[in-house]
Amino acid sequence: MRGMGVFAVALAATLVVGCNKDNAARNDSTVGTAGRADNIRGADRDFVKDAAISNMAEIELSRTALDRSPSADVKKFAQMMVDDHPAAGDKLKAVAAQHNLDVPAGLDDKHRDLRDKIAGKQGLEFDKDYAEAMVDGHQAFVDKLEARIDKDTLSKWKASFVGKDTAKVEAVAIAAEKSDSPTTFALNQWAAETYPVAYAHLEAAKALRDGVKKRSTD
Repeated sequence: MRGMGVFAVALAATLVVGCNKDNAARNDSTVGTAGRADNIRGADRDFVKDAAISNMAEIELSRTALDRSPSADVKKFAQMMVDDHPAAGDKLKAVAAQHNLDVPAGLDDKHRDLRDKIAGKQGLEFDKDYAEAMVDGHQAFVDKLEARIDKDTLSKWKASFVGKDTAKVEAVAIAAEKSDSPTTFALNQWAAETYPVAYAHLEAAKALRDGVKKRSTD
């Protein structure tokens, strides 16, 4: 009988240990899932913040260019920025609101300082700094968008873009990178929809920069 009692105690201990291990495993799994969710959420928040600030910076710099640039080409490019960028910003705000993500109301210190620095320039020096800022800003923006776009369709789109009229590129479809997170996928879709125009702006900014440089050497 004593042997049966010892066996019962041992069995109970084994069951307790097993249950504790199962609970620990479940807890670890829950923590791991929560951790991944937090990481995804953080990346989405950062993306919304960076994209919104980039969009606002290009609008503000371009409004300054409309006031200060002596060049018709620079003014034409700046007007395109002022006309095109608000639509992308409004769509981003709508996606962010649906998924409870905050959108910054104004520029950060980095972009505010850049705006003020360029605004202090005049004539050709203003045009050079503005064109350079447009290339840098759009390149950084395009890079962020590409990280959320399906790579296969992006490669095909880039190949088809060569030689096309940039005014028509927004009609070309690009697929969003897939994600199990509804928030991430919604932002990826926004990135895919925004990319053609952003890429066209980047190419136009490069052409503007080249034109300004040519003027400075004439």
